[in-house]
Amino acid sequence: MKFIRTRILILTILLTMLLAACSNSPTVTVTLVATAAPVALNTSAPVVTEDEAPTTDAESTADPGLVVTDTAPVEVAPSAGTTQTTVPTPTAAVTTTPAPPPIDSYEVVNTYPHDPAAFTQGLVYHDGSLYEGTGRWGESSLREVALESGTVLRSRSLEPQYFGEGITLLNDRIYQLTWQEQTGFVYDRATFEPQQTFNYPTEGWGITHDGQRLIVSDGTSTIYFWDPATLQEIGRITVRDHEGPVNRLNELEYINGEIWANIWLTDLIARISPETGEVLGYIDMTGLLDTSSLTEPADVLNGIAYDPETGRIFVTGKLWPSLFEIAVVPAP
Repeated sequence: MKFIRTRILILTILLTMLLAACSNSPTVTVTLVATAAPVALNTSAPVVTEDEAPTTDAESTADPGLVVTDTAPVEVAPSAGTTQTTVPTPTAAVTTTPAPPPIDSYEVVNTYPHDPAAFTQGLVYHDGSLYEGTGRWGESSLREVALESGTVLRSRSLEPQYFGEGITLLNDRIYQLTWQEQTGFVYDRATFEPQQTFNYPTEGWGITHDGQRLIVSDGTSTIYFWDPATLQEIGRITVRDHEGPVNRLNELEYINGEIWANIWLTDLIARISPETGEVLGYIDMTGLLDTSSLTEPADVLNGIAYDPETGRIFVTGKLWPSLFEIAVVPAP
């Protein structure tokens, strides 16, 4: 019996030691580590060009888990539960250079005499006669001229402080600009009696109309549209060709839906879109006036008139002894 009790005691002691050993064992923690962590992309960060790239040793302080290369990043499918950020690929803006406008030539249809003392600034054809505005301080005038003979049928002089510029005729009213005085005049066509004096904020160079609006130049690349009743600006365009704005727009005429403009100090007439200001083409009038036989100096090409009933086009210049009817010869 003692032997049995002794074995029971020994087993009890061993069991107690075993339980104590189990209670003192450390807890085992299992950690799951993701094999690929997604990298967030900062789509709002500024774009840095090659010349703007910093020269510091950024690579030495970079996250060791990131690999920096000179090649484009390779798209990696995101792991489940992550959000994919797409960076749009920038596209270069497509720009096109406008083609140079065509340059037409001309042929002379008729030649008429012209007062060589007339410093022509504006020219209008109406009902068989030419109406002409002339310039220079102390010499400026409004005239009616016989086409065939060049005879001045009647004339009204401007006061000497005014340098006359372009003219146009709309609804039996003649509008005349002045150069630097910012003053314009409206006359009755039948009598040349002044009906109105008005002011404008720019220089005055050329003026024409499209039947609804007055069209005005001031020597820059801008063309203005005025209400003929209020004489206030109601719109404007900038005249451009393939090289940019076209300046020194002078005498104007409206022909077949286009604005034609002498370009001061050149032999060119620009054909302009009244909607966009684009130069649709040029007419090169080089050689129109034979200067070899002149006894007095002539000035620049200036003055365009149009007969809408027959399609005839007339041109002349400042102090020119001749006025020409021309036909445009399209560029080949």
